[in-house]
Parts: sequence; C-alpha cells; structure tokens
Amino acid sequence: MFHGSIVALITPFKDGKVDEAAFQSFVEWQVSEGTHGLVPVGTTGESPTLSHDEHRRVVELCIEAAGGRVPVIAGTGSNSTAEAIELTQHAKQAGATAALVVTPYYNKPTQEGLYQHFKAIHDAADLPIIIYNIPGRSVVDMSVATMARLAKLPNIVGVKDATADLVRPLRTRVEIGPDFCQLSGEDATAVAFLAQGGVGCISVTANVAPRLCAEMQNAWRKGDFATCERYRDLLMPLHDAMFVETSPGPVKYAASLLGKCGEEVRLPLVPVSDSTRVAVREAMVQTGLLT
Repeated sequence: MFHGSIVALITPFKDGKVDEAAFQSFVEWQVSEGTHGLVPVGTTGESPTLSHDEHRRVVELCIEAAGGRVPVIAGTGSNSTAEAIELTQHAKQAGATAALVVTPYYNKPTQEGLYQHFKAIHDAADLPIIIYNIPGRSVVDMSVATMARLAKLPNIVGVKDATADLVRPLRTRVEIGPDFCQLSGEDATAVAFLAQGGVGCISVTANVAPRLCAEMQNAWRKGDFATCERYRDLLMPLHDAMFVETSPGPVKYAASLLGKCGEEVRLPLVPVSDSTRVAVREAMVQTGLLT
C-alpha cells in the first residue's frame, strides 16, 4: 500500500502562524522531487504545539496540494483516545489516504491499553491506520504480540517503527506476514530496515534531500544495491546533522538554507545553536545540497 521515501513534513511558521503558502509550496516541491508519500502533522510537523484548528487545517492544505498524486498519511495520534478518534475522523473526511497514530505518550498504557486505544480508533474511523511505535518519545513500546493482535483488524495496515531495533521488523514479518506495511522511522536504518522486511521510510531527512532519499529507495526496489548503498553512505552525515539538537530544529534550519521556509519553531523548542548551524551547513555541503 505504501512504500519508498515518505516525508515527515515540517510545518513552516511565520510570525507565530502557520505559513500556509510556504507549506503548500513545500509539498509541491516534495512531489516534484519524487517523494513517494507525505505525512503532515507528525512530530516533525510540531503537532504538539498546533491547535486543533491548525492541525486540521494543515492536513487539509497537504491533501489539497498533493492533489492525489501521492498518498497523504495524516498524523492523528494523541494520548487521549477521544482526541485521536476526532482527528482520525477528520482526516478521513478531508480525504487522507491513511492515518499515522502514535502510541499514547506520558500516560504509559499497558499492552492491553495499547490494544484497546488503537481498536477504538479503528472502530470509529474507516481509514487505514499505521501504528507509530516510538518508545524514545512516548516511553511505551508496543510488543510484536500486541501489534500482531491489532493487525487482525482490517484497517490496521502497518507500522512506523522508530525503535532502531533491526531485529524487530523481521520478527514482525514472521509473526504478521509480508503484507503488513513496515516503514522505518529512523533515517539511518532505512536501508538495513528494507533488508529485514521493510518497504520504506518515514523520513526527516527527506525534508531537505527528497530526491536523494527517493532515489535510494527506488534503487533498492530495482535491485540496484550498489546505487542504493552509494546514496545510503552519502546521506549518513545529513541524518546525523538532523538530530544534533531536538528535531525539527535542525531540519527547519536546513530547509531555511534552501529557501523553502523560515526556521521559526514554537516554544518549548528554540532556534538551533550556532554550533548546530555549522554542523547542519557542513553536512549539506558534504551531501551536495549546498555549495
């Protein structure tokens, strides 16, 4: 259903408000550069600091700009099940292809709680759902057994796996089967994840290197592993630079260097430090994005 380089979109701001024109222009650029799918209002899109109205608006803007050319997987997760249901229902009404639903953060549900949370969303919104498993941010890790149980529901179609555990996708494939869509949530593991049963990556780096990320995934699908490895190695310094500080600070600064948007973030995030600016610029030069 989904594959390749799927970008976890930044949300441009201007004077404290969503920069709608810059966002839609950015989506158009992503599509023209070969990106295979779009994820608005995920963590990289600063969803924790968007109001509900802004959240819904960004999803609508993304779907409008994409124009059906690539899938739009709307971020609709919350640690409130009722809120996640509302956002997922809106994504369905707006025309999203699927929803990306993060494991509930802060309240630390049990495995049964995780199952019931996702089942409630599944039952309330007729939309394909990708589970977003990111223990580093949510402090809860969905087990393979719980994921296999959820995968029996018809609209639970895949996972964004940000565990960086490269045994996990193989275990998941063996437990659930090859049709369950497994996407890496860690850029540095993108190619290794493919080798372990994945089909793509929901990428931060693709915000600033969309063509390189897409061509790396295309090379893998063609069986051109030498080209795939060349892109993998070329992109690694950029992956590192995108997380020198808390994301999306570095990637927004990188996008600003390309003239795609301002670097403005919302508190409690702050503009990146001078040392991070140096690291990001150097990585972009090394990758060939800047001269």
